[in-house]
Amino acid sequence: MQAGERERECCTDWDVNLGLHHCRFHGEGYQEGYTEGSHVGVIEGRRYGALHGAKIGSEIGYYLGFALTWQCLLHRSAEEKHSKKIKALESLIGMIQKYPYEDPTYNKLQEDLEKIRGKFKQVCSLLNIQSDFRINTERSPLIF
Repeated sequence: MQAGERERECCTDWDVNLGLHHCRFHGEGYQEGYTEGSHVGVIEGRRYGALHGAKIGSEIGYYLGFALTWQCLLHRSAEEKHSKKIKALESLIGMIQKYPYEDPTYNKLQEDLEKIRGKFKQVCSLLNIQSDFRINTERSPLIF
């Protein structure tokens, strides 16, 4: 073997080793990044879910309190003209009670929430009340 051939063989071995190390480090880096990203994603997702779950809970709680209060007020007057209002309130209360709070994987969660919002607006219209529910995070939690 001549000197030039030994140099080429040595360089070739070195290039192969460098390539193997590069692939190994690339794979390890990818795996570490993936693991860290997954961990951070779970934390961020949990925080996001808790925040938005609390907002939905506040909204539905407001609707339920509103409906129960008006139901009580209208039952006291016991006038026949309030029967349509009472039926709408009972329907809203029933929708809220059936809402699956404990199951975030329920595939119609948003759809049912929109139905509750629609029923709330209908009840407000029947009662001749402005239906303005907003959550303001800067000051007090609810603005009416």
